[in-house]
Amino acid sequence: MSELLLLIGYCAVLGSGVGFLAGLLGIGGGLVIVPILSVILLYFNVLPPEHVVIVAIATSLASILFTSTSSAIAHHKNGNVPWSIAPWVMVGVALGALISGFLAALLPEHIVRAVFAVSVTLIAIKMFLSSKNKTSAQRTMPNKGVLTFVTTLTGGLSAIIGIGGGALLVPLLNYFSIDMKKAIGCASASGIVIALFGSVGYISAGSNQLELTNGFAGFVYLPALLGIVCTSWFTAPLGAKATQYLPVTTVKKIFAALLVVMALNMIIN
Repeated sequence: MSELLLLIGYCAVLGSGVGFLAGLLGIGGGLVIVPILSVILLYFNVLPPEHVVIVAIATSLASILFTSTSSAIAHHKNGNVPWSIAPWVMVGVALGALISGFLAALLPEHIVRAVFAVSVTLIAIKMFLSSKNKTSAQRTMPNKGVLTFVTTLTGGLSAIIGIGGGALLVPLLNYFSIDMKKAIGCASASGIVIALFGSVGYISAGSNQLELTNGFAGFVYLPALLGIVCTSWFTAPLGAKATQYLPVTTVKKIFAALLVVMALNMIIN
């Protein structure tokens, strides 16, 4: 019991940082949660090593459901969720999350990691450079069908690797001249959808492999989920509030730096 409480405590510390980042940058925090949670699960010998990564991804998605909800509520109160386009974006990421299982079966993991790492690095460079410019070109948002198609792709990739989607969605919306704060708010709302559909898939897939009596709901490890959510729910609004006071250029630089860290993490692991 003492080891279980210690594990929950470690996850609570992890959740506090992830929640703040979720609110500040519109990310679910999966690329932070997955590698750190994998280490925690291995340290406490929770399950066989071959299941650690998939359990970390599934638990990450389940936690994002709560973290993104808390973040989205805070951003909505601040008027930072653009509801004129958010429903179409959410439909797209929902479709992507649903088909992510098929994509995962077709694409080797190393290819997914390489494509993601290269993509976010290029996005980070573009965002860092744009943060230096006082003015930027105004680009027209594509029609709703194209927007849904593009966000379907980002939602699918996000669900495969266990993230909420903000790492891809925020730069995409910002590229189409959506205000940085509103792009983050939209990503937070969309993260709920990715996490919901992705979690259902992982719970269903793992229901015959891991037992609830051992703390698992499918591939989701409930004690770790509890630890992460008990702090991330409260720190996410703090991050969302910080976006109201930080200059847009500063937020862009922070986001760009985080994307580089994400890319390096994908390459190394």
